[in-house]
Amino acid sequence: MAVGRMRKRAEFLAARRGRRLNGPCFFIEARNRGDGTDPRVGLTVTKKVGNSVVRNRIRRRLREAIRLGAETEMVPGFDYVIVARREVRDMPFAALKDELSRRLARTKQPQGEPATAKRRDPERRSGSD
Repeated sequence: MAVGRMRKRAEFLAARRGRRLNGPCFFIEARNRGDGTDPRVGLTVTKKVGNSVVRNRIRRRLREAIRLGAETEMVPGFDYVIVARREVRDMPFAALKDELSRRLARTKQPQGEPATAKRRDPERRSGSD
């Protein structure tokens, strides 16, 4: 599966109406186009993150992390916008790749479902004796 690129502002704005997956170093806006074609990715790194050298380095790191494994987690027919934060620059690459794959895998879960199946048991309330 080949991952396409989002280039037009309207495509980025449309992805904002989709699901938002927050993370410590970046967040992902994912929207189902409903056409079943190859997924597309757009990267956003604002000027608040740093100068052009820093922003381009972050974009290169994200593109490489997608290429090396995160694209297998992408769902066909989805648009993904990855909005990077400053922490991506100093994050170890293996951790970046894992975090990106984990966030993208969450788009496969139905919306409203927690990322983990941990739920508190109502029978085991502390201090209610």
